[in-house]
Amino acid sequence: FRFHLDAVDTATGARVGRWETPHGTVETPAFMPVGTLATVKGLTPDQLRQTGAQMVLSNTYHLALRPSADVVAEMGGLHRFMQWDGPMLTDSGGFQVFSLAPMRKLYEDKVVFRSHIDGSLLELSPAQCIRIQEQLGADCIMCLDECPPHDAPEEKIREAVDRTTVWASRCRDAQQRSDQALFGIVQGGTNQKLRERSVAGLRPLDFPGYAVGGLSVGEEPELMYQTLDFTVPLLPADRPRYLMGVGRPVDLLEGVLRGIDLFDCVMPTRNGRNATAFTSAGMLKLKNLKHRTDPTPVDPDCDCPVCKQFSRAYIRHLFIAGEMLGPILLSWHNLAYYQRMLKDLRTAIREGRSAEFRSDQLARWNRSV
Repeated sequence: FRFHLDAVDTATGARVGRWETPHGTVETPAFMPVGTLATVKGLTPDQLRQTGAQMVLSNTYHLALRPSADVVAEMGGLHRFMQWDGPMLTDSGGFQVFSLAPMRKLYEDKVVFRSHIDGSLLELSPAQCIRIQEQLGADCIMCLDECPPHDAPEEKIREAVDRTTVWASRCRDAQQRSDQALFGIVQGGTNQKLRERSVAGLRPLDFPGYAVGGLSVGEEPELMYQTLDFTVPLLPADRPRYLMGVGRPVDLLEGVLRGIDLFDCVMPTRNGRNATAFTSAGMLKLKNLKHRTDPTPVDPDCDCPVCKQFSRAYIRHLFIAGEMLGPILLSWHNLAYYQRMLKDLRTAIREGRSAEFRSDQLARWNRSV
């Protein structure tokens, strides 16, 4: 694993890099589509490649339950199982500590989940978390962490920070494979001192990359940006920086301009399944009656296969009729939109105009669609 910084826009802190992994090189900043259960919903791997996606994320908790890490390992690992030959990342299950709080019990040395499928118990200790991720075989794996709610009391967030630091050390000690990059995860909510405490505990462990977790969990966007302002500069400049679970196109843009390199989020595919498109002029709700006879593509500025072939009227018809092609086409377009935006942003950073790019994008998104 090698991370090369090719350009930094000193006016903003935005950076362009290349991250070399066993399954190929990722140009950063990059957005990872989410394939929770070893599939990005609705798209084949070939279609995913056509969107410009370089790297895909899957979920340790969900795959451990179904089909199980043993099955994935027996089938040759995640890459072979889902027929994706590019870089992959698996998250640790730490976010499920937050999102499935009613279905888990948290201990000092582990978290125990009650399966949302059949009620069986899944125990995740740091060592077990690493063992499962080594069976899955992604290029990048994550330490087990505790993601607290954004409005938790300060003492609870401090406990989560300290537990996450202890677990990170245990994860590093448990790792056996040398062909997987293990990232540490910074927690601390929106509290500057707790973010500093988290980074101070993780940096001595010398991970090959660092993630910022615990954001986009209900706090206001401005508060998230402020948290990035004081957190990102604390991270090593020569390692990839990953903002977990974020987010909207504007959040990607604001994150990149604060020095973030990697992102993931279900939003482009989830919104696509719900008839909402991301476009160069803002959000587009395809079920609106005004699109019933609209012959224009979803985004006239987009050159993805969906926009080259189909009208807004046709895609609206698919959703109104309950046809499965509708969610597929909009998911495809939305992912292509995210990838094209980041590709254009990488060019802007190399040319030293990332601040101008941001201003232009915000102005376009604020138009009424």
